[in-house]
Amino acid sequence: MTSIMVQGTTSSAGKSMLCTALCRIFVEDGFTVFPFKSQNMSSKSYILEDGREISTAQALQAVAARLKPDSRMNPILLKPTGDRTSQVFIDGENKYTMDAVEYFKFKSSLKPMILETFKEIESTYDIVVIEGAGSPAEINLKENDIVNMGMAEMANSPVLLIADIDRGGVFASLYGTVMLLEEEERKRIKGLVINKFRGDISLLQSGIDMIEKLTHIPVVGTIPYVHLELEDEDSLLDYEKNCNSKEQREWEKEEEISKFAKVVRENINMEYIYSVLKK
Repeated sequence: MTSIMVQGTTSSAGKSMLCTALCRIFVEDGFTVFPFKSQNMSSKSYILEDGREISTAQALQAVAARLKPDSRMNPILLKPTGDRTSQVFIDGENKYTMDAVEYFKFKSSLKPMILETFKEIESTYDIVVIEGAGSPAEINLKENDIVNMGMAEMANSPVLLIADIDRGGVFASLYGTVMLLEEEERKRIKGLVINKFRGDISLLQSGIDMIEKLTHIPVVGTIPYVHLELEDEDSLLDYEKNCNSKEQREWEKEEEISKFAKVVRENINMEYIYSVLKK
């Protein structure tokens, strides 16, 4: 029916966890929800019951959406085999091994498959929560993009742009990302989100006012820093290995997802998010 996309100013800005939280919030509010990331690069993966592989982030988002992990959630998975080569998984199956230049030329041929998969999902679920990759402002990689603004265009989806204040330079990263985009791409960004804030939010307000004035995009959420055992793909599986049983892992995932979803709901303007979804 509709979709919303989360892009980040950098890798590890908080895209995966914000998508996870939104999946849970929308489900709690009575909607059917499907997580989606057209392309992900990760050295680790989640193995489905049928042996196919998807990214661990989308498997976690499936838990948040109260669904079984599905290969359609991550149509393309790149698993690095060296500094310049990766295995290319399509619909969960290992199809190719390519170097970066080969894949850069090849990826545009995957657009029809991505769009067909997305349309199938969109026709079945109330809300598709789409995750971007890295930054949409990697201007050397924007040609034939299939995972950031290229995906937003295919899905005709509004975009939230998230930045991690813990890294420093949060306003510069938000402004720089927005300004490096084409005008039509900028129009897709409906809200800015500041992640991992620590301290008194009143000290941040002057910066929020200024970035809204400079970009003409509202800051729709400032999410406080929360310690989670589910913070990134690479730590997730290591954490799971230290748990005693599958039941304990699933219970603790639920606890962490619910905890973070509550924090996001309390610190993001969900009324505004729902207004953006009504396209």
